[in-house]
Amino acid sequence: MYKIMMTYKNTEGLEELLNNKEFKIDIHQKPTPEQFKELIANYDGLLIRSGVKVTADIIGAAKNLKFIGRAGTGVDNVDIPAATQKGIVVANVPGGNTISAAEHTVGLILALARNIPQAYQSLKGKKWDRKSFVGTELQGKVLGLVGLGRIGREVAQRMISFGMKVIAHDPFVSSDFVKSLGIELKSLDEVYGESDYISIHSPLNDNTRGMINKEAMKKMKKGIRIINCARGPIINEKDLSEAIKEGHVKGAAIDVFAKEPPEDWTIVESENVVVTPHLAASTEEAQVKIAQEMSGVVIDYFTKGLIRNGVNVPALDWESYKKIEPYIDLAERIGTFQSQVIEGGIISAEIEYAGDIINLNTNPVMIGYLKGLLSKILDIPVNFVNAPVLAKERGIKVKEIRTQEIEDFTSLITAKVKTDKDELVVSGTLFGHKNPRFVRIRGLNVDVIPRGSILMLTNIDRPGVIGHIGSMLGKNNINIAEMQVGRKEIGGEAVTIVNVDNRVTPDMLSQVSNFSGITKVKYIEL
Repeated sequence: MYKIMMTYKNTEGLEELLNNKEFKIDIHQKPTPEQFKELIANYDGLLIRSGVKVTADIIGAAKNLKFIGRAGTGVDNVDIPAATQKGIVVANVPGGNTISAAEHTVGLILALARNIPQAYQSLKGKKWDRKSFVGTELQGKVLGLVGLGRIGREVAQRMISFGMKVIAHDPFVSSDFVKSLGIELKSLDEVYGESDYISIHSPLNDNTRGMINKEAMKKMKKGIRIINCARGPIINEKDLSEAIKEGHVKGAAIDVFAKEPPEDWTIVESENVVVTPHLAASTEEAQVKIAQEMSGVVIDYFTKGLIRNGVNVPALDWESYKKIEPYIDLAERIGTFQSQVIEGGIISAEIEYAGDIINLNTNPVMIGYLKGLLSKILDIPVNFVNAPVLAKERGIKVKEIRTQEIEDFTSLITAKVKTDKDELVVSGTLFGHKNPRFVRIRGLNVDVIPRGSILMLTNIDRPGVIGHIGSMLGKNNINIAEMQVGRKEIGGEAVTIVNVDNRVTPDMLSQVSNFSGITKVKYIEL
């Protein structure tokens, strides 16, 4: 049974997880850091929202933790590097609150343009004051989006229907894609300089923290209005307050703050600022959708090994995963095989994809290969989260090559690993789209089923070698399941692969290698 700790009490939408007999769910609402460190020690999974921070100290105290699920979008309250180093998957639910956040953004833009909150307060105070709250139309105005992810695109779609011209800056999207949405892709300075309204939709990181500051606002039009439903620390609140007082910024609509609840209330108390207490994702529908999706994410990870919505490991939808999973398995087996054959410290690892596989997302294939390559040679657990980090830490140069050229196979994976003593190249493919085979080792053609216990011999192709192998294994009651010999020419260098049904001891290896022409014997477990 998997033990899952939740730090919030609302379980609506989590029924699939709560009713699954393979899971035990415990709720510990908003624990203190010390309580957190003590509680987390025995849990396999952790579910959090924005109100709890998962620090490196807490991750260090988590003896069994394999998964952290953020019920929402932002994961800046989780120490991602610490989790990755320890091989813990961090996942979020990026799409569950998309519509809610987009609609809230639109609401704030309208409130800002038409002075709705101020007019509401005035009339509630029994004042009939129409002149003080004259607004502006959105039609014909320019909306600048900083960040064009899911929420930004939904905001754009809605504001285009209002007759606004939408421009955007996002270094991670293509101009053709943006153009297809009816949006113009611009530099950040162009967005600053051309917009009447600027809405923030960027993640919080070292590049975006404090990016809307005094210098940035100087580049904006006088009378600019700024909206932030993304992350509070993206805006320097002090600089924004001063720019509003000076009249350069006409107004702002803020849903998120540098500290929540705010410690400095200046921006909240500023004139022409519309504020809400981090409500963008807070709709009944969003909370249920997020919980339902997180239930599936947790169940899939623990019961199927499927990583969905991973933020520190490549994540795939279920259909893409089904297509690429056999190749991941094949690449991991190649890496595991190579690590037990090759000698010396690994310098580089190169993997080449040929054929139909190049049309798939091969990033998880490389990670599977690194996991296999490192698992047998490191004394710490290696998984799909920390394998790339561990390779980088050890100075292993990793390279991927994609080519259309292919010989006899629909798809082919060729992995080359170099050490300070050796180099080993292994090629593999799939038979029937699911059965892995090694088809070339050290340039020699073979047909090897990469499973179970295997003997690999480097030998001279001469009479008596195969008889000797069979005789020695038979004397030790080791049954041969399969045998393959790869050679370039009669009497030349050969590689012999023997699948056996039982484990082969070092003493047995010594007996097998004691024959003229056998230069090296390796025992491999896959």
